[in-house]
Amino acid sequence: MGVKAALPPYELGFYALILTCALIYSLNDIFVVSRDNMNRKTFRENVRSGWHYFGRKMDVADFEWVMWFTTFRNYIIFVLSGHVLFAKIFSMLIPRHRSLVYMVYGMSAVWSIMGDTYLMVILSHCVVLYSVSLAKKRWLCFTAGLCSLATFKVEPFSTWQNGFVTGTFDLQDVLFYGGSGFTIMRCMSFALENCEKESGNYSPLELLKYNFYLPFFFFGPIMTFDRFHTQINTGDLSRKEKEMWDIQVHAIAHLGVIVLVDVLFHFLYILTIPSDLKVVNRLSDWAVAGLAYSNLVYDWIKAAVMFGVINTISRLDHLDPPQPPKCITMLYVFAETHFDRGINDWLCKYVYDFLGENHDNIKKELMATVSTFAVTTLWLGPCEIVYIWSFFNCFGLNFELWVQKFFQMKPFAGLEGKMSEAMSRRIRGVFGAANFWAIILYNILALNSLDFAVLVAKRILIAGFPVSTLCIWFVSYCGVQMIKERERALAIEEEESSKPKTD
Repeated sequence: MGVKAALPPYELGFYALILTCALIYSLNDIFVVSRDNMNRKTFRENVRSGWHYFGRKMDVADFEWVMWFTTFRNYIIFVLSGHVLFAKIFSMLIPRHRSLVYMVYGMSAVWSIMGDTYLMVILSHCVVLYSVSLAKKRWLCFTAGLCSLATFKVEPFSTWQNGFVTGTFDLQDVLFYGGSGFTIMRCMSFALENCEKESGNYSPLELLKYNFYLPFFFFGPIMTFDRFHTQINTGDLSRKEKEMWDIQVHAIAHLGVIVLVDVLFHFLYILTIPSDLKVVNRLSDWAVAGLAYSNLVYDWIKAAVMFGVINTISRLDHLDPPQPPKCITMLYVFAETHFDRGINDWLCKYVYDFLGENHDNIKKELMATVSTFAVTTLWLGPCEIVYIWSFFNCFGLNFELWVQKFFQMKPFAGLEGKMSEAMSRRIRGVFGAANFWAIILYNILALNSLDFAVLVAKRILIAGFPVSTLCIWFVSYCGVQMIKERERALAIEEEESSKPKTD
């Protein structure tokens, strides 16, 4: 059935009311537990003094968030401000050679922050992968690239390379692995695009321009080489109507989200509570479900803020970077689940879509998903929890296709054909709600811990059955229908905009 199947307004209003009440009820329970356990001994390490005028301590369990806005804040402001200043000046003076200026500034910044040994390590990997790309063999580029990536993700090679640059400063480890990992993925993109180049090869200078574009260097996102090369070498630096206004609005919105998250961390200890399973066991089923959901939403917000800030800088440089990830609130299919759209675009282009083609063949889909998650496992760093996360998400992606194929068989396809579009949407929403919770359970494995994920699954599916299970499923169903309604509105809007205008 089509995506534009409509439901009655009163039905959608009822769904919105149920969803809102359930969220408020769940978050209120989390607030009460946060308040009552503020001074709990097991919370002391992760709940510390915050903004004094709130009169509450702050959840500081997320190392990355705290690092960005304390230790790393000054580095971010200083280095990116310098990039923006240089980019603006040289875009006006020598627009055709601005990519060269970005490269020089990027290499200088990496050298000044990390030291010359780190720069040599990165350049050595670039040289190796560029040399391999000259053979124009995709399998060879993949093999060399994955081997290079393994040297940063697998012991003892990662420690050995990290040992070259020890003793720089406190954030050396974070920047070392961030810059190194993204460098290898960019070099692989360059090598694979060079294989597709019909005549000749891209120059080594193009690889260096691509890799040392500073806003993307340490933390991404990854823009595939073909897109970056086209955009960075254009001589037309004119902007679309209201583009600068849009950039300013996005920058202010990101600042507002940062402040909002910091405020909420004083009242909802969503990151610290899961670390104490005794406290979690005392929560209601609704609070446990809300806690799992909140953790995924927060991780999306964190990714959206990080990539949003970087994307704002790159848009000032007249680039069109990968967009922030789709919010987990708007997801009910595994195919759209990702927290880094740049990595997702990279994997889809070079692995998933390349092997899976149109994704309607079960065998090809299985091979494509297994290969995709094998690369993802190496990218994240092989360990037990990553293996479990990869297995379940790979299974979920394939299971969606198996269910789709099953219900396309004659008896089921005929039954759906006799239904109204609205009824078909309702039935699909029931399955979408189950899928929504599968996505949450599979992903909190990586975001929290295996113990917390198992506890959430037991509380919702076993201990809470049937009352809590069915109630949470119904609330999730209401959420899925609200997502479908938004998708319907966007589809109609897109159709209207694509119609030719008549005088």
